[in-house]
Amino acid sequence: MYSRKKGNHGSRKPPVKVVPKWVKHKGKDLEEIVVKLANERKNSAVIGTILRDQYGVPDSRLITKKSVTEIMREHKVYPDMPEDLMSLFRKAVFLREHMGKNKKDKKALKGLEHLESKIRRLVKYYSREGKVPAGFAYDPEKVKLIIQK
Repeated sequence: MYSRKKGNHGSRKPPVKVVPKWVKHKGKDLEEIVVKLANERKNSAVIGTILRDQYGVPDSRLITKKSVTEIMREHKVYPDMPEDLMSLFRKAVFLREHMGKNKKDKKALKGLEHLESKIRRLVKYYSREGKVPAGFAYDPEKVKLIIQK
């Protein structure tokens, strides 16, 4: 039996930074696959999982010398809003719908307040960094429209 540190679950990447011999894909092929998946509106995390599970690519950075996000930006298929912010938007829209149906769910209301606070902080950071349009402010109705795009 081996010991693990507390909190480390799942697999870890191998420390060796060499492309395995069994990987059949070349850099350009991999970039085309990433662009195709990005055009299907998949985010970078999902694309990485698909590359691992369906194409047998352990790490795209070893093969292409670029991350999936860098490839998406290079080919101009990266979304306008950062992915982490979009996932928080989706969660907030879902929670608002839930609160519309379950008005007395105080725990969900508290969770929504925390989530919206996190969104506002992240929007402030991204506006400073220039990753969201200047003057963008969190508005639940506007976010609902952004998600539906």
